Amino acid sequence: MRILVVEDEPDLAAAVAASLRHDGYAVDIAAGRADALERIAENDYDLISLDLSLPDGDGVDVCRSVTTGAGSPAALRPKIIMLTARDSIDDRIRGLDEGADDYLAKPFSLGELGARVRALLRRDTDTAGALLQRAGIELDAARHEVRYHGEPVELTAKEFALLRWFLLHPDEVHSAERLLEHVWDEHADPFTNTVRVTICNLRRKLATTGEAGQPIETLPGRGYRLRDAA
Repeated sequence: MRILVVEDEPDLAAAVAASLRHDGYAVDIAAGRADALERIAENDYDLISLDLSLPDGDGVDVCRSVTTGAGSPAALRPKIIMLTARDSIDDRIRGLDEGADDYLAKPFSLGELGARVRALLRRDTDTAGALLQRAGIELDAARHEVRYHGEPVELTAKEFALLRWFLLHPDEVHSAERLLEHVWDEHADPFTNTVRVTICNLRRKLATTGEAGQPIETLPGRGYRLRDAA
């Protein structure tokens, strides 16, 4: 899942980004309103962490731009969580009325932020809690643990993020381009074979866990799909 952190305080932006990356998310950072709007226009984010007090404008303008975007269905828009020192009731009401999905006042706990992010990203799925289950796979997003048919699987951070994406979008066919857009950040080179290599490593680890079948299938010319293991 790909997240944009809009925050003009460098230390706080770095801390939030580091915490989210530790949780397996791909994270980009924007330091102001104009930078944020440019990145949102260029990239398909799953969630935006948005400060309201920006050096070149109000973060509410960014929120309004996302939520009133041209013809984009609400379910396909990025979730927005406002992280701001503005903690009055009126500020909260304004933020939520402009389309924010959640509102967290500074100072806040990075642990709580992580829990709220997980809750927002699973809102449009049929999952509840931090545990994702499908095709014999159990992924605990809070504990960073994966089991396949009861056997533990050790994954890298990127393999974990890729598997979580498949679990949140089961039965869908994902092209390499779509995976690169949602699981990797802006520093990923689109001309490399990083997606194919990561999927190969993930499949190898699942295939060598017990005697269960391979839940991730390759559809030549189309992409990859998570299906129930045979």
